Amino acid sequence: MLDPVPGPRDGLALRCGRVLLSPWSRLALLVLLLACAASAVVAYEPQQLLATGWPPQVSGGAAVALFAAAYGLCTAAFVPRPLLNLAAGALFGSQAGLAAAIAGTVLGAGISFTLGRLLGQDALRPLLRGRWLTAADGQLSRHGFRSVLVLRLLPGIPFAASNYCAAVSRMGYLPFLLATGIGSVPNTAAYVVAGSSAASPTSPVFLIAAGFIVASTLAGALVAWRKRHRLRSV
Repeated sequence: MLDPVPGPRDGLALRCGRVLLSPWSRLALLVLLLACAASAVVAYEPQQLLATGWPPQVSGGAAVALFAAAYGLCTAAFVPRPLLNLAAGALFGSQAGLAAAIAGTVLGAGISFTLGRLLGQDALRPLLRGRWLTAADGQLSRHGFRSVLVLRLLPGIPFAASNYCAAVSRMGYLPFLLATGIGSVPNTAAYVVAGSSAASPTSPVFLIAAGFIVASTLAGALVAWRKRHRLRSV
């Protein structure tokens, strides 16, 4: 039995659906979402809400879980993680603050990775033709866990931007999230401890945390400089 021939309206609907689901349409949607998120961050400054008495009506484990969820959404919207980590320590102390910050970090990374994979990968992969871009894509695709682990251990690398860039590669979700959770612990812990002891800036705990932050930042800058120098010499 022959299938019915689609009419003009069916053909128009099919073409419109293909256009809306095309890689470039999805990329445009991703750019729009990120622009709206960045604008909301600038307008409402959610990091300030997290850092000053938030949430007023929730306490205990519910407050920690709610903070972690808000943390994840904020990081996907380009709110700097150091501010959120300091807020986590100031609000919940070292242990609960670290748990909330790491959970929020993994959640935010998953949100960014999912958005980038679904909306941006198909359009951006054909553009990976430059030497640096090709090398970065190959490294993430073949050695995803190790590469992301190193990125998380080194401070100074924009968190949200690295998540969206990793989504364009062929690495899987599980290695990406595991490497993010493990690699983010040292620097996150330092900021959380600093936030929890900020009321006593001369205490040994605060000084050790601050010293670790400075040392890791300098080490990250040195590694980045050496990598850049090697790429230029190739």
